[in-house]
Amino acid sequence: MNNKFKMCVVALSLLLACTTLSMAQQINPIEGRWDMVISQEGEELPSWLEIRHSGSRTLVGRFVYAMGSARPISEVKMQDGKFSFAIPPQWEDGNSYMEFEGSMTGDVLKGTMLYTNGKTYNWVATRAPKLEYTKNPKWGKPIKLFNGKDLSGWQAMGENQWIVESGVLKSPRSGSNLVSEQKFRDFKLHLEFKYPKGSNSGVYLRGRYEVQITDSKGAEPSDVEYSGVYGFLTPNEVVAKAAGEWQEYDITLIGRRVTVVANGTTVISDQIIPGITGGALDSKEGEPGPLYFQGDHGPIEFRNIIVTPRID
Repeated sequence: MNNKFKMCVVALSLLLACTTLSMAQQINPIEGRWDMVISQEGEELPSWLEIRHSGSRTLVGRFVYAMGSARPISEVKMQDGKFSFAIPPQWEDGNSYMEFEGSMTGDVLKGTMLYTNGKTYNWVATRAPKLEYTKNPKWGKPIKLFNGKDLSGWQAMGENQWIVESGVLKSPRSGSNLVSEQKFRDFKLHLEFKYPKGSNSGVYLRGRYEVQITDSKGAEPSDVEYSGVYGFLTPNEVVAKAAGEWQEYDITLIGRRVTVVANGTTVISDQIIPGITGGALDSKEGEPGPLYFQGDHGPIEFRNIIVTPRID
């Protein structure tokens, strides 16, 4: 009996190994994370797509459009070498679903999007880079990105409403976003900010990943509230101060890994950002990018903007 039992265990182990190998061989080449560009009304809109297995037969995913947060894809359907999925509108006008179709050529996805306005637009996607993590990087000298006097080193994305008063960078009303002229890859950021009651802003790391700034005192932790990485990463707790008080973020970004310290408390620790967030400047994740401040969601003030870049 003992020998028979051993033989059964060996046979079962072989069966499980073969099953695992079989499932691994069934991985669809479209699975993974993809940096997208949608050609829409004369603009190249950055977007993002993730496709993965759910169980052994179903493909699911997530999608980030040029605005809004990451949206779940309940099923990615495959037929005749093409794939398709549909998602309901989030911030878009109309009630129609956004319908996507695509296929793979080489290591590139291409296809069409039927938008909520009934028009069809083309899109293309390339595999998102891994963005390797280094545990103990070498840091350079801190760079003061805001001189406290004027907007030198910054550009408004449209008609400018940003002003400088008493050493403070201010957007007194909703208007254009503000982008730094310098670009960075891996860095540490110190940032102080203040907002009035009910206001909303954000700081985009490399111009692609938004850390939310919003009047959230007393709110439950959420990936769309204070100190969350918009639509992706939820802080452990909300440590927002009352509106009208100066607050601070200390953020470290290495590869895809981010740590967010809000008002002295670590609320996100060494977590992976899957992809770009809504409102990103582009979807070129492998390239350095600027800082940019959201100025189109309400009044906001900043001071002591200091970046320490990685130099190794």
